[in-house]
Amino acid sequence: MTEQRDLETIATQVMQEALKKGADVAEVSLGRSWDLSVKVRLGNVELLEEAGSSGLALRVIRGDRVSATSTTDLTEAGLLRCVEDALMLVELSEADPFAAPADPSELSHGPYPELDLFDPAISSITGLDAIQRAREAEAVALSLDPRLTLSEGATFGRTSSEGIIALSGGFIGRTRGSYASLVVTPVAEDEGGKRRRGYYWSAARHLSDLEPSEAVGREAARRTLAKLGARKVKTCTAPVIFDPDVSRSLIGAFAGCIMGGSVWRRSSYLLEREGTEVASPLVTIIDDPHIVRGPGSKGFDGEGLATRRNVVVESGVLKTYLCDCYSARKLERKSTGNAARGGGSISASTTNFILQPGTPTPAELIASTPTGLYVTEMMGMGFNPVTGDFSRGAAGFWIENGKLTFPVSEVTISSNLDAMLKGIDAIANDLSLKTSTAAPTLRIQSMTIAGT
Repeated sequence: MTEQRDLETIATQVMQEALKKGADVAEVSLGRSWDLSVKVRLGNVELLEEAGSSGLALRVIRGDRVSATSTTDLTEAGLLRCVEDALMLVELSEADPFAAPADPSELSHGPYPELDLFDPAISSITGLDAIQRAREAEAVALSLDPRLTLSEGATFGRTSSEGIIALSGGFIGRTRGSYASLVVTPVAEDEGGKRRRGYYWSAARHLSDLEPSEAVGREAARRTLAKLGARKVKTCTAPVIFDPDVSRSLIGAFAGCIMGGSVWRRSSYLLEREGTEVASPLVTIIDDPHIVRGPGSKGFDGEGLATRRNVVVESGVLKTYLCDCYSARKLERKSTGNAARGGGSISASTTNFILQPGTPTPAELIASTPTGLYVTEMMGMGFNPVTGDFSRGAAGFWIENGKLTFPVSEVTISSNLDAMLKGIDAIANDLSLKTSTAAPTLRIQSMTIAGT
């Protein structure tokens, strides 16, 4: 708690110094983090990196002009230089009447929900502990089959952080969080000298929620072995099922298109689509910052407003865009409490952005698919947010008569995200909140699959 008070003291002093030197508005965000990353490959330690870092970002407004600076030098001289730089830059910036801070009457002062985002057990993990976890996961994976002879490694990482936001409008907010992850990437020898790479991972804010190293290794091995004998399929149009790791990327692409910044810049295919159908009636998407232990949970946003649960899509209908104060003013509306700070700049962002699960299991969903492609991996960045056009490389398994028959690789799946979301005809019940954007297994009734 002493360190927490120190952060508040530093942030408050910088804010007051900026005001004293002529800023009309001063906003400070200050954070510290402690990180550990370990990589083991074939039992040998390839990386062991542990570091603590701290940084301060300052945003000032004078009249309608805005500037932002940041520094990792928290000495008196370094902080003074940061303030002076911000006030020098603000004189050079262009006037922007939309860049005002949040109205002081709208600032939150708590109490905030207890979200349980910090676990001291994570910060207590030593380098030796992390090496042991990574080694165990990789060793289990490689021991399960003689064809698993190589590995791209096992990586264990953990981070703990704390932060302060101090706003001259009358807000001070404190954050504290932790996160740990483990990933294993075995490689199997296939026919013709080909090597098939698979992986599995687990991540959580609390160490007790992290899957055991042995379980991660076993699942990584199973997924890698399942890829042996992969081949292309003939070009066709067929249903496509996305497992959670890839369905998450679809929802993430959609998230970028409902950000207020994308909308006012007219760089989204969802312009003027509020109140209209943008997805299947099966689709409900929630942005929920109040999930206990959620990766994206928070009690207040980057502008000091209380966060809230936003229903973004309800039964296929777009209900709202997500806005910070700036984009809300551009769109002549109110902020949705989604502001996020990064290096002094502010923009709208998601919290826990979740496609709500359905009732069937993934196995039942596959069994109800006569023919199609089950996608477990996508490659490339083929998405145009302005048009919604979607095209990406994919790998997975071919479905015949409701069963996974053989692995598939080197194909491309394409469509338009608008049509894809409207074409979702089944959603499974396997939602897992490893990251702040999450979705369960889902099926799209028709996509173009380009193969041979």
